[in-house]
Amino acid sequence: MIEEVVHNEVTTAAVIAALLIFLASYGLIISEKVHRTIVSLIGASIIIIAGIFLQFYDQHQAINAIDFNTIGLLIGMMIIVEIVKHTGLFQYIAIKAAKKVKGRPWPIMLIFAVITAVFSALLDNVTTVLLLVPITMVICDNLHVNPKPFLLVVVFSSNIGGTATLIGDPPNILIGSAAGLSFMDFVKNLGPVVVLMFLAIIPFFYWRYHKRIQTDQKYMDNIMELKEKESIKDKKLLKKSLVVLGLVMLGFIFHGALGLEAATIAIFGAGLLLLLENKNLEKALHGVEWTTIFFFVGLFVLVGGLENTGVLSWLAEQILLFTQGNLAVTSTVILWGSAFISAFVDNIPFVATMIPLVQDMGGTFSNLNPLWWSLALGACLGGNGALVGASANLVVAGMSEKAGYKITFVEFMKTGLVIMIITVAISNIYLWLRYW
Repeated sequence: MIEEVVHNEVTTAAVIAALLIFLASYGLIISEKVHRTIVSLIGASIIIIAGIFLQFYDQHQAINAIDFNTIGLLIGMMIIVEIVKHTGLFQYIAIKAAKKVKGRPWPIMLIFAVITAVFSALLDNVTTVLLLVPITMVICDNLHVNPKPFLLVVVFSSNIGGTATLIGDPPNILIGSAAGLSFMDFVKNLGPVVVLMFLAIIPFFYWRYHKRIQTDQKYMDNIMELKEKESIKDKKLLKKSLVVLGLVMLGFIFHGALGLEAATIAIFGAGLLLLLENKNLEKALHGVEWTTIFFFVGLFVLVGGLENTGVLSWLAEQILLFTQGNLAVTSTVILWGSAFISAFVDNIPFVATMIPLVQDMGGTFSNLNPLWWSLALGACLGGNGALVGASANLVVAGMSEKAGYKITFVEFMKTGLVIMIITVAISNIYLWLRYW
């Protein structure tokens, strides 16, 4: 098999070394015995050293393998969200929404699901759950109900909503940057199916949870006593933040026509908001998840080294042989394969590995977009399949356990796997009707 993979200019030793380094790194990332950022950086360093000695990869190629559009977009949005969250905007919206439905548990659960899905599409799913979990806990405490059903609905909704846009989920950022797909490309192609699957999953939420969140009228009255206006901590900053957020969203919508990358718009928005806020620069920069940023850097270098050996090109050829070059079959394999793998393996390194593999199929298919949408849908929706499937899941589980409500792996998967299968099946039908 190795002989089939090897390019003329790449030795068998190079292929074996790159594969061993990549698989060892991936195994450690999955095991979570060592922090994934440490693994990616060490793996990246080792594959560069091996590449230099075995002449398949060098430092210049490693630098070129880093997708700075993805890095810039993440940093820009993290700074913006870090500043905006201190205004109290998100808490205000959550309390206001809960009061609008008179404190009734099921309508609150439904409206929180909607808010989560929308915020996840416009910000990102991890940030959204970090903002909404604390206020969800407060609402549940006032209602005297177990918060776990609410938290599970929030995280499932975040993974579904984040699928709709370029910035909603890290896999989409990777795919959009590699494939040259704009913010509006994602909205136009994935937005409709995300709305459809979200509407389809609401009856399932009702059937699964509404009996478990019943409460007395006196506790519903507690919600009506909450004062949402007290959530707003800085009105001036709120106004500035809303203006900048509006400009950034407009920039994302028209960035194709403007000839600007999404990263340029996000960094500009972050810089503008820092200039307008002009107080807590250090605090805002601390809001950037630097461990995530450096994880991406190491991962790009690691995957770039493997790609240089020709292994991923060979894998693409094998998939095409299996599917006999049929676009519909190939897309279906990528969709379901991505979903089940992403349920149990971090979808970020998985998608980073799949991107060059899909790109290598360009010689067979004139239009790769259906494959990109299949990869995005599978990777993002697969996150609902198991507790380890998405960063947002682990964030919610950690916050819930800290509050005294442990969400177990099996408990999460009993509901999450069903939601994953339903949403991926809907996606499969959508892709079939629209593209095949």
